[in-house]
Amino acid sequence: MKIILLVALSLVSILCKAQEHQKYNLGFEIHKEKKSLSDGWFIWGNYLLTIDSTAHSGEKSGKITSDLTGSSYGCIAYKLPANYTGTTIKLEGFMKIKNVEDGFAGLLLRVDVNGNSVAFDNMKSQNITGTQDWQKYTITLDYPKGAEEIYIAGILVGKGEAWFDDFILSIDGQNVQTLKEVEKELLKAQKDNEFDNGSLLTFSDLTSDNLDNLTLLGRVWGFLKYHHPEIAKGNYNWDYELFRFLPKYLEVKNNNERDLLIVDWINSLGEIKKCLDCKSTDANAKFNPDLKWIDDQFAPLKDKLLDIHKNRSQGKHYYIGMAQGVGNPDFKNENPYTNMSYPDDGFRLLSLFRYWNMIHYFFPYKHLMNEDWNNKLGQYIHLFINAKDETEYELTAVQLIGDIHDTHANLWGGHDKIREWKGTYYPPIHVRFIEDKLVVSDYYNENLQNVVGLKVGDIITKINDRPVDEIVKEKSKYYPASNVPTRLRDMSTDLLRSNMDEIEIEYISQDGKSQNKSLKLYPKDSLNIYQWYSQKNGKSYKLLDNNIGFDIRNYPSTFVPFSLGSFFVSTSTPFVKFTNGNVNNPGEFTFTENLEIPSQDKTYKGKLVVLVNELSQSQAEYTAMAFSAGDNTTIIGSTTAGADGNVSTIMLPGGLRTMISGIGVYYPNGEETQRIGIVPDIEVKPTIEGIRQGRDELLEKAIEIILKE
Repeated sequence: MKIILLVALSLVSILCKAQEHQKYNLGFEIHKEKKSLSDGWFIWGNYLLTIDSTAHSGEKSGKITSDLTGSSYGCIAYKLPANYTGTTIKLEGFMKIKNVEDGFAGLLLRVDVNGNSVAFDNMKSQNITGTQDWQKYTITLDYPKGAEEIYIAGILVGKGEAWFDDFILSIDGQNVQTLKEVEKELLKAQKDNEFDNGSLLTFSDLTSDNLDNLTLLGRVWGFLKYHHPEIAKGNYNWDYELFRFLPKYLEVKNNNERDLLIVDWINSLGEIKKCLDCKSTDANAKFNPDLKWIDDQFAPLKDKLLDIHKNRSQGKHYYIGMAQGVGNPDFKNENPYTNMSYPDDGFRLLSLFRYWNMIHYFFPYKHLMNEDWNNKLGQYIHLFINAKDETEYELTAVQLIGDIHDTHANLWGGHDKIREWKGTYYPPIHVRFIEDKLVVSDYYNENLQNVVGLKVGDIITKINDRPVDEIVKEKSKYYPASNVPTRLRDMSTDLLRSNMDEIEIEYISQDGKSQNKSLKLYPKDSLNIYQWYSQKNGKSYKLLDNNIGFDIRNYPSTFVPFSLGSFFVSTSTPFVKFTNGNVNNPGEFTFTENLEIPSQDKTYKGKLVVLVNELSQSQAEYTAMAFSAGDNTTIIGSTTAGADGNVSTIMLPGGLRTMISGIGVYYPNGEETQRIGIVPDIEVKPTIEGIRQGRDELLEKAIEIILKE
């Protein structure tokens, strides 16, 4: 017995040592830090990711659990450097699934070059669903030249649970755990780690002169980042160069000393060769770079900056690229500094400088903002520097993001404190703003209907003794959106959230009486929370007596503008054109040619009615544009979200992740869709009375039009 025990212990010891010596934790066994996932693994998507004891081998596996609606996806992912050569890359792994439906589960393999995916497979085509015990799966792809990053993952789309274990990645048949890496020459920017643990900067009380100087520095820093050839080559870690320059800059006594210091700084970056390919303007440009601020500077700073613009970087750039085939900006090599949940003074200032310049040079809708973006840099410096804690920093960041008025732009990751600020307990009711009132529209869990004590159509007027209108006015700046209906859409359910499990509300019942009650709140995972009604019903369509109608008060799960749109046009019909930014001339945006819906041999001759409202966003709006090109199409509804076009991700210090609409989307005649959304042919909005009667007034109007001779 003792001998058997000793042998068993020896085997465990050998296995543990073997695991420890592996370069990559692809079996989930190494879990040193007290966090939800094993070392090296991270979250993509919206589902719950955990480490589970149900393993194929060893003691741990990665597990993905969908939410109750199954309307999204989750990935448990691992990133490896592509420091290998070869022609074929293969991912093997074991997967177990339970009750997977309305989607699929699978392994995922992706290889990136210059931040773009150039080799990809997630096994979607294999349609793996249902309940299955551990099975081995394999993905094999061509290994691209110039590969920079490799991502492996387990993915779950739709409802269910999925476990993953024992991943093996090989190139040309050789396991990367033992495969010798090819040493790549690091760029100077990548070798610079002086400020990895902090900027070493603190700011005392800022005077008006300090603010003016920092505003100018933010402009110059961003201009140099995207124009100076030496920075474009990756010869400078431009974040850290800011920290090196700031101490001396903060001590300048006057404008002349300030300007000369900036000129000396620019000269220290290296000689700029004459650019023979730099063009000043494009004849097809809708917008040209805003250089007026440079013209307002005194010489020699003005001359120095104009000379850089005249001989600016061309082609490949360390910090910026454009997505292949689309043209939205790809912000590269932007360290999110995830080790700093609350960045110090210097990194908070960097956060503002980084974001402001990204928007200034590469956001296609800067001209549609309510206020001049040029003024925002100076307005926010003291807010970022004086943010006293992590919560205030996140709120300041989301307020700045809100100023660009883009529904795609919000904090989508790293904003733990904002989630806490909104409240960890949720209401058991779905509410919407109807006729400018906060109205109960549904119950998340039917079994709680009697417990809630509210009826569909009741109007909530006060929350914890504060008028709803007052709360909306106070919190609106923290809810980025292209227009008011979409902002109210996003605010609606959050207004009833709290960090207490009960709130006091005042409401007007269907008999017109004002009443008070305590509303019990629940943890999110105990409610069937949904945003789109189709998520609750499981269907986004209804058959209407052999007629046809498209309801896109949702986010389409499939891209159909061309495949379906072609059935509704008798001839090829233009429906959209885009604007793209320009890495070679930051701030310039030019129109593409019109895209057309091709016609089919058989055209649908009946009426096509498309339903839209504030839930119709991005791809839904693009789909509506395509269908509106049809011969007999009617758009019914109200203002859509007003955010279309492929998105670009932006990372900010503290691990904050946001996005922007990366390309401009226009009708063929040049009319804009951003902020405006899809303008319906017939405006129909739900009414409180209609909600109380259980009616869908948009659908009723659609049926009326379809049946009308």
